[in-house]
Amino acid sequence: MSGTVRPGRQLAVIGGGASGTLQALHLKRAGADVTLIERGATAGRGVAYGTTRPEHLLNVPARRMSAWADDPGHFSRWYADVAGATEEDYAPRMVYGDYLTGQLAAEGIEAVRGEAADLADGAVLLAGGGRIAADAVVLAPGNFPPATPRGIDTAALGGIWVDDPWTGGLDGLGPKDVVFLLGTGLTMVDVALTLTATGFRGRMVALSRRGLAPRVHGLREPMVPAREDLVPDCIAMLQRVRARTAEAGWRSAVHELRTVTQWLWGAADLAERRRFLRHLRPWWDVHRHKLAPAVGAAIEAMQAEARLAVAAGRLVSVEPVEGGAEISFRLRGKEQVKQLRAARIVNCTGPETDIARAGEPLLSALLAKGRIRQDALQIGIDVDPACRAIGADGTASETLSVIGPVTRGTFWESVAVPDIRAQAARVAGRLTA
Repeated sequence: MSGTVRPGRQLAVIGGGASGTLQALHLKRAGADVTLIERGATAGRGVAYGTTRPEHLLNVPARRMSAWADDPGHFSRWYADVAGATEEDYAPRMVYGDYLTGQLAAEGIEAVRGEAADLADGAVLLAGGGRIAADAVVLAPGNFPPATPRGIDTAALGGIWVDDPWTGGLDGLGPKDVVFLLGTGLTMVDVALTLTATGFRGRMVALSRRGLAPRVHGLREPMVPAREDLVPDCIAMLQRVRARTAEAGWRSAVHELRTVTQWLWGAADLAERRRFLRHLRPWWDVHRHKLAPAVGAAIEAMQAEARLAVAAGRLVSVEPVEGGAEISFRLRGKEQVKQLRAARIVNCTGPETDIARAGEPLLSALLAKGRIRQDALQIGIDVDPACRAIGADGTASETLSVIGPVTRGTFWESVAVPDIRAQAARVAGRLTA
């Protein structure tokens, strides 16, 4: 079967977050008849841009957030019109959600609200019995909720355990309370910002294995090509980054790799990719996915005022007690077990990446049928360079494509809007050529 969508054929995009929205937009502009299917109340937002908190800012300036690769200034002009901002400003994420929903409206795309449960020949089957005609489908599930760490009895903890901090669970805290943040990445930053903005004056303690927190953007960081030939070898790349850091600073050293990261990942063999994930990923994440300067300043102020502590260590146990939980943990390199009593424990461990454990009914059904498979690293859905889903038999599908964070096994860099819009344009071009 040809992968080109002929006139009159129906296309469906499953998932109305940023990935699915960008895909639907590019398909519509390419002339396709597209249906966007979203189980939430509003398409165009997802988890990242569904926040209603103004302190949650984008991690990159406005000039890099256009929905359209051929018009890189589109979002910054829109943002200037609605907020008088410049292209170097970091917009609130909820404002970017407004932008994406506005783009859907401008292109005349109305999302169908429903839960996709399975795929049949020429149709998407919805939970509850609905059916949407679709000759080709693009999966855009976005990021999955975090898994519950082993050894934590969430039922026993009740409201002490906060699994989804974006929907509540952080109210009713007093100035003498302690909030324990399990994880020190971007979710931790969001929670710390919200607690502070809503008046919490108690202490926050964040713990992860390495105690690494996201770094902060500097002044304008232009996209530049790498200065020399690169090899997909972890040790060689680490040596190069260290050398370039000494010459030009760590921001330049990391940013120089931005244009070649996907190539380096694709050229690396499986053993090298595993080595990266095991040893270097935490450092890559905190240096690559940086914070807006205002957010970085807020986090630094919390630490300076001793309201936020970021530590490296391992969780030993969590036991419910009256009014909270007793947490035991061991700091990295120490034998002594420390105790802490917290009024809340917030899961900030980051998105689940194993699709077999994600609890998504559609993906479970497609896995069972062999329509999709996990990538070799078990960090997403296996796809080919054209974003075609690879089935259990190793064959790339002409009618089932996948974009967004779940394609990290093939592309690695597949989370940021510039990467996702490139995927969306590629898939749209292939399906409508």
